[in-house]
Amino acid sequence: MQFISAKVEGGLGTITLNRAPLNMLNIKMMTEINDTLRDWIGDRGLKVVLFNANGKCFSAGVDVEEHMGDMASKMIESFHGMFRLMDSLGAVTVSSVYGSCLGGGCELSIFCDLVIADDTAKFGQPEIQLGVLPPIAAQIMPRIIGRKAAMDLILSGRIISAKEAMDMGLINKVVAKGDLTKETDRFIKPYLSLSAEVIRVTKKAIKAGLIDDLEPSLKIIEDIYLKELMRTADAQEGLQAFLERRSPEWKNC
Repeated sequence: MQFISAKVEGGLGTITLNRAPLNMLNIKMMTEINDTLRDWIGDRGLKVVLFNANGKCFSAGVDVEEHMGDMASKMIESFHGMFRLMDSLGAVTVSSVYGSCLGGGCELSIFCDLVIADDTAKFGQPEIQLGVLPPIAAQIMPRIIGRKAAMDLILSGRIISAKEAMDMGLINKVVAKGDLTKETDRFIKPYLSLSAEVIRVTKKAIKAGLIDDLEPSLKIIEDIYLKELMRTADAQEGLQAFLERRSPEWKNC
């Protein structure tokens, strides 16, 4: 694979984002993640799936060029494919985060069941500043941190520290810079001693307790994104302005 590495060992599946320096998620990279997750769905011994990264940061987001024009639909299909497959896994999903964790990278991280980060990590959904919205964050973030906090982060596009993210309940644990790999191993160790089947059944029960399935709401959000948002002049202007390194000129239409 070109943009990730993946392995399974001792009940632990690890997917490492490997598109240095910023691990921008493009369609090819997301396809590699989807293919890997699809292969792992039938692994009855899989207990934990860990997302980590090489490079300057966990991920600075989805490649903006692939939001444009006819590519938007394919990008959304590939991007949302990751979350549909993660939702189908019975394993505990964990992200290990450092540096920038923004946009689609933030969504990938916080969608995981558990998040550990070092104190360099910065989380945020700046999409609104480009004239678009974060579909996965719109679906999952109110369920993690509540409506008010989710409105704040998504509508402002502001970037928060790992400590603030933990205080909000967006992530689970913050560790010192330099200790992330060691602390991640320690963080996931208890789950690897459990029964893979009991983990699957317990996750199923927790999801049932929420009385909230991913698919119905995500389908509505997709339709809003592709059939309403991406047909506005301002969405195209915001993305184009970003690529041209200039401030957008909103037309409010």
